[in-house]
Amino acid sequence: MDFPSLKAFVAVAELGSFSRASEVLFMTQPAVSKRIAALEDDLGVLLFDRLGRRIQLTEAGQKFLTSAKRILADIEISRDEVLSLGAEVGGRLRLATSHHVGIHRLPPVLKAFTQTYPEVELDLLFMDSELACHEVLNGHIELAVVTLPDQLESALLTELVWPDPLSIVCASDHPLRADLAAGIEVTPAILTNYNAVLPARGTVTRTILLDALRPFDVTVETSLETNYLETIKMMVSVGLGWSALPSNMIDEGIVDVPVTGLSMQRNLGAVCLRGRTLSRAATAFMALLRG
Repeated sequence: MDFPSLKAFVAVAELGSFSRASEVLFMTQPAVSKRIAALEDDLGVLLFDRLGRRIQLTEAGQKFLTSAKRILADIEISRDEVLSLGAEVGGRLRLATSHHVGIHRLPPVLKAFTQTYPEVELDLLFMDSELACHEVLNGHIELAVVTLPDQLESALLTELVWPDPLSIVCASDHPLRADLAAGIEVTPAILTNYNAVLPARGTVTRTILLDALRPFDVTVETSLETNYLETIKMMVSVGLGWSALPSNMIDEGIVDVPVTGLSMQRNLGAVCLRGRTLSRAATAFMALLRG
């Protein structure tokens, strides 16, 4: 039982003729007859009595006509609903972001999105970038806007939105600042004279820092670890150690420490599952991100 066969049956029943139905359906009469015969075989009943040159619905045919019309109407409604998807943006968007991106980068985009698409139910989840990518990979989250992984899973697609330069920072009264004031060139080796406050092992930011330091063959001593960059900033500002933080986080609480030969950058952007068709809401969100 298929859509064309149902259409053929309803047309024959309503027009009372195989030949007239074939004209309306732009099919040959044998093709229409074949579809009706297939329906009858599938149902195991006769739908029409062939009375010479006339046809007449059997009792089973009359009963089935009501169901066939309802099925065709439901299909048309479903088709209209699918075709109307492009006309308006609604539904639910399950979006993950890291605390840093969510605080420092996303607010203007979120504001524009909620104002432009009020019908979207936004489910915004805050989590570590690494976990967010894992949740996208598992299909639990449709879209993540996070620090992009340095080693990408083949099943994930990423799109760079914001380059995010990193700076070595310390408190204004930290000994590193005194070294700079005294005209001492700060090198990666000098950094190792002081404890660091770093993101946890395995995070992208920490990996970038360690990769940048590796050519200088130095070892960093950490006094504290946390995944929250705002917390690291606070710890640095009270003198608990130096750190590597996004340059746009530098304010009166912390100062930039230029380190000879050291250049670092994170990439912030969107992550989705390769091969997954994004919902209208996710597609609209990506358009705002790109803008």
